[in-house]
Amino acid sequence: MKKALLYQKVKNKFVKCTACKQFCLIGDGNTGICGVRQNISGDLYLLVYGKAVAANIDPIEKKPLFHFLPGTKVFSIGTIGCNFGCSFCQNWDISQAAKEFKKKLSKEKRLKDLKLEVTRYGYDLPPEAIVSFCEEKKIPSIAYTYNEPAIFFEYTYDTAILASKAGIRNVYVSNGYASHDAIDKITPYLDAINIDLKSFSDDFYKKTCKARLQPVLDNIKYYHKKGVWVEVTTLVIPGENDSKKELTQIAEFILSVSPSIPWHVSSFSPAYKMKDKMTTSEKKIREAYKIGKEVGLKYVYGGNIWGEDLQSTYCPACNNTLIKRDWGFSKLQTLKRGVCDRCAGRIDGVWA
Repeated sequence: MKKALLYQKVKNKFVKCTACKQFCLIGDGNTGICGVRQNISGDLYLLVYGKAVAANIDPIEKKPLFHFLPGTKVFSIGTIGCNFGCSFCQNWDISQAAKEFKKKLSKEKRLKDLKLEVTRYGYDLPPEAIVSFCEEKKIPSIAYTYNEPAIFFEYTYDTAILASKAGIRNVYVSNGYASHDAIDKITPYLDAINIDLKSFSDDFYKKTCKARLQPVLDNIKYYHKKGVWVEVTTLVIPGENDSKKELTQIAEFILSVSPSIPWHVSSFSPAYKMKDKMTTSEKKIREAYKIGKEVGLKYVYGGNIWGEDLQSTYCPACNNTLIKRDWGFSKLQTLKRGVCDRCAGRIDGVWA
């Protein structure tokens, strides 16, 4: 547990959390939507500081980041808690855990025990240990992932500062709902981010994610403006966000920010409260891929399906195959220093 960096004191021991764009107003003893930022006697505390619930060494391509240090490893960490309530969440067992604790304790009139319940979930993994491990194993980057990094901001922030000093890169995998205060504070140490653009419908965001669309659109623009390498992912859900119109709207929005932002269109698998939905067909992923290309995006990728042609990187100028991938893993690279070996065209990304 650690005192939060991002909050404002309000009268009568209320606080306003400013870590994300939910901007929760929290009474004494309560938490925000995420369930892990608690008001204790008029001050806000992060209950999951140094408490990782998941930690793995992954290929960077699994984040997915295809234009950021391809072929390298990344140390991935996450905690419990989330500021969204997506009914299709693939990591619901950890992202929604704190909310379930809170719901249970509220019914039992034991909300005062929330701190105890949350802080014992996970295992101790302080920032110093994360960075030391990456140095020892020669892992070039750390990903804050599995759940939303904005809600465990202080943990990511302290780790990112230490990592940056050690020459280790920092990556967010995010729903794009961080506040501008949080973005301004982390971006000196943040090298790349993959943002989920879950739909182009505000109604979808309100009903299915318990959030809004516009803050996500604004933040994609803002991270790009701040110089962070941005990639965008859309999980294509049958009957929910997979119309040609909506996929075109998403592609056109990304294009309006930059044609160089890679767009990952990923296949959905039934999970959490959407187990009644079908798995996304390969045909639909190929349709989305084609839409992205026809709109004018330079780099479009199909995810969560077999398909080397959908996952490989091609030169947008001469169509030379630069990186072959299968299921996200890099198989063959001819890309050196971000330059096509056939036409010498510049390929957007972070390569060294």
